[in-house]
Amino acid sequence: MSKVCQITGKKAISGNNVSHSKRRTKRKFNVNVFNRKFYWPEAGQWIKLTVSAAGLRNINRMGLDAALKKAANEGHLTEIKTIEK
Repeated sequence: MSKVCQITGKKAISGNNVSHSKRRTKRKFNVNVFNRKFYWPEAGQWIKLTVSAAGLRNINRMGLDAALKKAANEGHLTEIKTIEK
């Protein structure tokens, strides 16, 4: 699983660790992503998404359907995993 948010497209960025003597070594700043299940009432099914904390706030603010449409238009949403019951 790559650490990329399916709603916002956020992913890890690189930077430097800076020691007290100002030596710099490369490091990664990972994004806060987690797997969540959402009920999508327009499709009448449960879906699994990998979302960041910012993506979860977008879903709460805009609604799931609007957030999915926006993510698909911006190219962040590659595939939606459905959950069969």
